[in-house]
Amino acid sequence: MSYLAGAAQIGAVAAGAPLVVGLTRQVHARWEGRAGAGVMQPWRDILKQLGKQRVTPTGTTVVFAAAPAVVAGSTLLIAAIAPLVATGSPLDASADLFAIVGLLFVGTVALTLAGIDTGTSFGGMGASREITIAALVEPTILLAVFALSMPAGSANLGALVAHTMSHPDQSVSLVAVLAFAALAIVIVAETGRLPVDNPATHLELTMVHEAMVLEYAGPRLALVEWAAGMRLTVLLALLANLFAPWGIAGDRPGVVDIFVGVAALVAKVALLAGLLATVEVFVAKLRLFRVPELLAGSFLLSLLAVTAANFFAGPA
Repeated sequence: MSYLAGAAQIGAVAAGAPLVVGLTRQVHARWEGRAGAGVMQPWRDILKQLGKQRVTPTGTTVVFAAAPAVVAGSTLLIAAIAPLVATGSPLDASADLFAIVGLLFVGTVALTLAGIDTGTSFGGMGASREITIAALVEPTILLAVFALSMPAGSANLGALVAHTMSHPDQSVSLVAVLAFAALAIVIVAETGRLPVDNPATHLELTMVHEAMVLEYAGPRLALVEWAAGMRLTVLLALLANLFAPWGIAGDRPGVVDIFVGVAALVAKVALLAGLLATVEVFVAKLRLFRVPELLAGSFLLSLLAVTAANFFAGPA
């Protein structure tokens, strides 16, 4: 059954990622008084791109061609090993804090190199901004999850989820509150959402993620957009399960347990996506030179979480 749980995680992320993007856009539209294109619109866009001709800019190398597959593959690997539906997936032993952060960084670096490989000014500009943000985001993720791992006595994400389930009071502790705030900020930055980046912008000078993928078209663009949706879905799911793991199946899940785990995952991710879109409606994009200040604040929150865990967390 552990293999079924792993397959359910991958399937839920792969099929649901465009729907999560569509939900955020639909919530945006409703708040702005528009009807919106519907939750299914990202899937329609992906299918349309798959039917178009693939375009390869002159002078690009295998780096440009392989980047979309690397981003999508690394994200699917995170979906396979992370405790999203159950804590007992076949690759649960590999769901280490450093492995997850490393896989996230692999996808970021692949897309950054692809932006540089095009040789365009906007691609290089977006790559420079993206790697600067990543350099500030990754240490914060490490520190925030490390703070959560101190009471559990393990850096394995499945062990963290199991510890929170057995000690529900940990979800409202000072350590959890500080770590949650830090992770919420870095997830916004990692996925290119407001106020760090605007995924719907058409102004090249303000682009970060979109500037790196301007040269993609057809199936490669579809893969890039699908991978971006999966990264958002996986990170929201991890945020939900680290702090509110209720509904997730245990080490030896049955069919009913897996079904309940998928339903709980869908509900939690949909709730967080709706909240994220609601917040975005009421905030403006920060100037580029103010973004490091925001990310430095999240790093400070994660550092405070580690300090609090060191002084106040009890034994696992």
